[in-house]
Amino acid sequence: MMRLPSFSGARVLIVGDVMLDRYWFGDVSRISPEAPVPVVKVERSEERPGGAANVARNAAALGAAVGLLSVVGDDEPGVSLQRLMDDAGIAAALHVDAAISTTVKLRVVGRQQQLLRIDFETMPSHEILRAKLADFVERLPACDVVLLSDYGKGGLAHIEEMIRLARAAGKKVLVDPKGDDYSKYAGATLITPNRAELREVVGRWKDDAELERKAQALRTELGLEALLVTRSEEGMSLFSAAGALHQGAVAREVFDVSGAGDTVIATLAVMLAQGAAWADAIHVANVAAGVVVGKLGTAVVSRAELEAALN
Repeated sequence: MMRLPSFSGARVLIVGDVMLDRYWFGDVSRISPEAPVPVVKVERSEERPGGAANVARNAAALGAAVGLLSVVGDDEPGVSLQRLMDDAGIAAALHVDAAISTTVKLRVVGRQQQLLRIDFETMPSHEILRAKLADFVERLPACDVVLLSDYGKGGLAHIEEMIRLARAAGKKVLVDPKGDDYSKYAGATLITPNRAELREVVGRWKDDAELERKAQALRTELGLEALLVTRSEEGMSLFSAAGALHQGAVAREVFDVSGAGDTVIATLAVMLAQGAAWADAIHVANVAAGVVVGKLGTAVVSRAELEAALN
């Protein structure tokens, strides 16, 4: 029987790339006469926060006090994201860059199947990113854990400086990484690549022993306290100076894996902000991931759902 701490004292500051996940749900009953594609008659639409905004929503759903820093365009999706953050009780400072469009991922879903995804995105400008860094410095003292959610959309141009400032202030820094150059994450407390992301950086491995060798070498090279590899149906593995810690997957039924990584890192941040040990934090995050993959799209796990799943 595991009792979760209240989380209300956990203060998490999230910085990264936000996006708006739009879903168009409809019925597919025929093929288009114009091209060999299905015709979707859209019956309803849904909007959910994506990227770093989904990470923030996950942390807030567990009861933590959450701050979010990011960049949006001067457009309707940017306004929608701010509203969604306000509704979730998240203290979001979404810096408006008139030169860009807010990142939107539009998914067309027919008969519970994703048929098409359309992405709208632009890189933010330098001036806006400097303003965001100044905001970061101001908010840093009031948080326990800093979470950097990198989706490769250009919102974390100053990530090295953010890690340095946060570590100098004695804060734990968790990074959800992107791309094949992890040198910019050096000095963080923890990074959380998935299997495919890690493979891009260290190459393939033939067994768990080789994975551990490669993961530990990367961890040492970057000066990290720990490295967590999320491994889908194989669960997750934490590599630290104490060795490797494995957790088997706990999903009852996998419906949709999108956003599972957001749930994992948000849960870790909230647990660590409350002073949890690595083993407990990883266990709880793994159970949270098992719950969220049973839901459609970018979803969250409430504290009550998590407690029920743990017990």
